[in-house]
Amino acid sequence: MRTHYCGLIDEALIGQTVTLCGWADVARNLGGVCFIDLRDHEGIVQIVAEPGEAEGNADVVAIAETIGYEDCLRITGTVRRRHNPNTKIATGQVEVVATAIEVVNKAAPLPFHAHENPGEETRLRYRYLDLRRPEMQRMQRTRIRLVQALRRWLDARGFQDIETPILTKATPEGARDFLVPARMHAGEFYALPQSPQLFKQILMVAGFDRYYQIARCFRDEALRADRQLEFTQLDMEFAWVREPDVQDAVEGMMRTVFKEVIGVDLAAPFPRMTWAEAMRRYGSDKPDLRIALELVDVADLVRDSGFAVFADAANDAEGRVAALRIPGGATLSRKQIDEYAAHAAKFGARGLAYIKIDAAGEVSSPIRKFFDDAAFAALVAHVGAGNGDVVFFGAGGYNRVSDFMGALRLKAGKDFGLVEDAWKPLWVTDFPMFEFDDEAQRYVALHHPFTAPAVDDIDDLRANAKTAVSRGYDMVLNGNEIGGGSIRIHRPEMQSAVFELLGIDAEEAQAKFGFLLDALKYGAPPHGGIAFGIDRIAALMAGTESIRDVIAFPKTTGAQCLMTGAPSPIAEAQLAEVHVAVRPKG
Repeated sequence: MRTHYCGLIDEALIGQTVTLCGWADVARNLGGVCFIDLRDHEGIVQIVAEPGEAEGNADVVAIAETIGYEDCLRITGTVRRRHNPNTKIATGQVEVVATAIEVVNKAAPLPFHAHENPGEETRLRYRYLDLRRPEMQRMQRTRIRLVQALRRWLDARGFQDIETPILTKATPEGARDFLVPARMHAGEFYALPQSPQLFKQILMVAGFDRYYQIARCFRDEALRADRQLEFTQLDMEFAWVREPDVQDAVEGMMRTVFKEVIGVDLAAPFPRMTWAEAMRRYGSDKPDLRIALELVDVADLVRDSGFAVFADAANDAEGRVAALRIPGGATLSRKQIDEYAAHAAKFGARGLAYIKIDAAGEVSSPIRKFFDDAAFAALVAHVGAGNGDVVFFGAGGYNRVSDFMGALRLKAGKDFGLVEDAWKPLWVTDFPMFEFDDEAQRYVALHHPFTAPAVDDIDDLRANAKTAVSRGYDMVLNGNEIGGGSIRIHRPEMQSAVFELLGIDAEEAQAKFGFLLDALKYGAPPHGGIAFGIDRIAALMAGTESIRDVIAFPKTTGAQCLMTGAPSPIAEAQLAEVHVAVRPKG
C-alpha cells in the first residue's frame, strides 16, 4: 500500500512520487490550501493539498478539507523542498504535494489528543491510542532495540536460547503463585512461573553449559511503578563458573547494549561493594551513587548521652545510630523538617532528630540539651556539619535505621538537586544468606533457597546461620536493581541443609523440590547465573520512572487491564469443566 515511511522522507527523494500511509496528526485549512501532518511509527511529514491546473487537484483539496484528527489516510504525492523548513522534525526540509488522498478509515472523536498526556486510567483504557503517541512509540522502540541488542550479544557468544515451561509446579517460597486448574486432573493445579530458576539449573545438569531466555514471569503481588503481575526478564545460567566469571561476562554485555541502544558508555569495570558496606554507607542494598551523600555512624559518640533513644540504640549490639548531613539544608523550615520526619516514618522511623546550623553558625536542635558542649561539638565535627547545614539522625535497630535513613538520603538528594546527571552502575555482593522473619519465627532466604553459601562446610553453615554470607550478587544502576543472581548450590546435601534451615523438612522438600534434589545427585556441575529485568532496564533507557510506559499492555496498580476488562467473572459451565467452585466474597 505504501512506498515509503513518513518519517524517512528526505531531500534525496525530491522530485520523486511516493505513497504514504498513516494518521492525520494535524490538519489545517488555510483558505483553499490544506496542510496535513501525516504520522506513522517512523515520524511525521507535511502533506500539502493545493489548487492547480492538474486534473484532480480540486478533488484532492476537497478531500483534504474534510480530514479530521487521527483519520487513517493513504496519500500519494511528489516530494519537494519546503519554503519554510521545520528544524524540529527530521523531515522538516521537505514536504509532499498530494496528487491523491484516500481516507482509509475515519476516526471518531477521540478521548484525548496524541500530544496530550491524559491521566493513566484514560491512557490504559484506550491503550491503542496511547501507544500511537510519539513519546510512547519512542519508549516502546527503545525496549525493542534493547531486546534485539541483548539477543545479538548472547547469540554471538554461544548462549543457547531454550524455552522453559509456562505451566509448572507450585513452589510457594516467594511471592504468591498464579494458579491454573488442570482440567484433566481434577483438584490439581499448575502454577505460572515466577522465574525459570529450577529449570535453568537442571539445564546445567543436563550439560547445556550456557543458557538464556527472554522469559515471561508471573507473581501475584501488590503492584507499584516498577512492578507488574507479569513481567519479562533476561534469564541466564552458566556451568563451571565462579562469581567473577558471571559478573565479568554480563558486565561486558551491559556496556555493549547501553552503547548500542542509547549511546551511553558505562564504567569499566563496574565498582564492587559488599552488602554490608552498601547498607552502612547508603542505607540501601541498591545505592544510587549519583548522590554523594553518605550515612555516618555516631554510636560511639552518643553511648553516654542523656538522650535515651540514642543511648539505648548505641548500646544495643543490633542497634544503630546514624547521621545524614545535608549541605545547605539549614534552609528547611520546621514544617519541611516535619515532612522529612513523616517521610522517614513511612520506612519505619519512630522519630527524627536533627541539628540545624544557620549561615551565621547559630544552632537549633531538640537534642542539644542532652549533650555537654564538648560532646556536642565532637558530634557536629564527626558528621562534618558546618554553617548552612542540617543533620538528621536515626536510632533503633540496624536494618530499620538503615532503611529510613537511606530513604531520607534519596529524598534529600532529589530535593536539593544533588543527583548527578550520570550513569552509575555497581555490583553489590556478599549478601546475607538468611534473614529472620519475626512473624513466621523462622529464617527466610534473602535471595532464594538455591543460592550457595560462602562456606562449603554444612556444619559451619548450621552453626552460623545468623551471620552466614551468600554467594549472591546484584547489578545496580542509578539506584535500581536491574539484575540479580548467584552461584547456585550444586550438592544435594547442601541443598537439603539449606531447606532445613529455612524450616522445610525432608518430606516437604521432597514434595516441592524432589525433582531438583534428584537432579543434583547425578554429577551436577558448579553453576551460577543471573536474571535481568527487561522492563526496568528499558524504563531507565527511555527515561521514565514507570515500567508501565515500556510495557505495551500493562496492568493498573489495582491489577486490572482496563482495555479488555480483565480479570472478569467466568461462567459456571466453564468453571465446572476445570472442577473449580468460586467461594462467595467475604
